Amino acid sequence: MKATQGLETYLVGGAVRDRLLGRAVGERDFVVVGATPEELLRRGFRRVGKDFPVFLHPETKDEYALARTERKTAPGYRGFRVDADPGVTLEQDLLRRDLTINALAQDGQGRLIDPYGGLADLEARVLRHVSPAFAEDPVRILRVARFTARFADLGFRIADETLALMRAMVDAGEVDALVPERVWQEMSRALGEERPSRFFEVLRQSGALASLLPELDRLWGVPQPEKWHPEVDTGVHVMLVVDMATRLSPDLEVRFAALCHDLGKGTTPMEILPSHKGHEKRGVDLVGALCDRFRIPNRCRELACITARYHGLVHKVEELRAVTILDLFEGADAIRRPARFEQMLTACEADYRGRIGYEERHYPQAETLRRLLAAAGGVDAGAVARAAVEPRRITEAIRVARIAAIERSRHDSN
Repeated sequence: MKATQGLETYLVGGAVRDRLLGRAVGERDFVVVGATPEELLRRGFRRVGKDFPVFLHPETKDEYALARTERKTAPGYRGFRVDADPGVTLEQDLLRRDLTINALAQDGQGRLIDPYGGLADLEARVLRHVSPAFAEDPVRILRVARFTARFADLGFRIADETLALMRAMVDAGEVDALVPERVWQEMSRALGEERPSRFFEVLRQSGALASLLPELDRLWGVPQPEKWHPEVDTGVHVMLVVDMATRLSPDLEVRFAALCHDLGKGTTPMEILPSHKGHEKRGVDLVGALCDRFRIPNRCRELACITARYHGLVHKVEELRAVTILDLFEGADAIRRPARFEQMLTACEADYRGRIGYEERHYPQAETLRRLLAAAGGVDAGAVARAAVEPRRITEAIRVARIAAIERSRHDSN
């Protein structure tokens, strides 16, 4: 006997939406109408949801959730009372979902159930909230922003009334109730989409960016020298950079570093604008504070910090003295961690090419630094140490040997 035989089940949400859009379907989620937790457990399902009645199919491991309604009882996304009574209908379950394009279902015969106009919004490329209950969960602001990033190539836009509702939620302080881990979860997923810039732009449109990421939000309107930045506006530049990083690397760490590389420009004194002297050093502290606030993984934090600190030097490598280049290698721990340094070079390339008119340009600085790093890393530190007359001078002797290796490599390449 099949585990679902005799149950009223429906394929719902993203699997239906993506099939209709002609996209690959990943996870499949189902809703079960008219059943109880005890009945699913008897059929071999395993319960996995602590707050919601969600179960894993004993064979396919697909998620099956009992049809449910939710009622707001407290601020934030956890303040809900769930009702999974067997009398809850499919239409009631779909009504609690965020967007009409996610409130679609398909029965066992392949028939589409569309009570809230999701199919029309799919065809019109519109992201529209299903009901006023959207305002009860601030995570939905992040989800809508993420969907604009995911479907940017299809031209999806946010319905005016939905954007207005998102702004009202921000004004009501709903985003202040978001827990750090959930914000990072949505942000990291957005950085994995095709156009992550759209996520941050939508958050800015709604007002949520100023609350969640003030370090980033304040970059819009901050000028840069037009000679080097035809786009002028620092916020616009950073969005170009994060999208360029998406072209260049699948790594979350690289994309996050691209996002954070210029945070220091938001604290540049007004009297020296459009110059941004010292923004690299100021940016490191801002990156650290942001990572602390959202409990961002160390691998992302470390790369973002060294990118913020050293991207200016990377761009100017041909002008640097050999000793400064070694200082860069040591500061970025490049000799011991060449793979991470390579990620930093990719983020720096995204910074260079994330400018209007620079998108297809070559970035020779990365090739130069790879060659010089190989030269510095090729020094036999053990042999240098054994040859040192005084043990206390070993570290300096190794530095001298590496500086000489960098200078030779430069000379040989000319």
